[in-house]
Amino acid sequence: MNINKYQELSKRTLPAHQNPIEKKHALANYALGLVCESGEVGDNIKKHVFHLHELDVEDVTKELGDVFHYLSGIATILGLSLNDIAQANIEKLNKRYPNGFNPQDSINRVEGIR
Repeated sequence: MNINKYQELSKRTLPAHQNPIEKKHALANYALGLVCESGEVGDNIKKHVFHLHELDVEDVTKELGDVFHYLSGIATILGLSLNDIAQANIEKLNKRYPNGFNPQDSINRVEGIR
């Protein structure tokens, strides 16, 4: 599925945010949802790595879908497209790691000044 199509379909569940207070509440709701669902992904992996549980890939897939939904919602609330976010991230990674990731480039990374 095209990520901008996903964003369009996903936004039907967004709470109203007609005024600045509602927009802040919607943003907080989706930011907290993103953090909590990300935590569920992490918990699945933690239990697999450290508690020796079998990795439930189906559950991780569902939780990653929830992460994607909340990410999409935040982007929508802020008027951003998932496609633009993804493109900007790839450009940043290409500048940071032009030859692919390696630890030395990570250690010696110089970030641009904002």
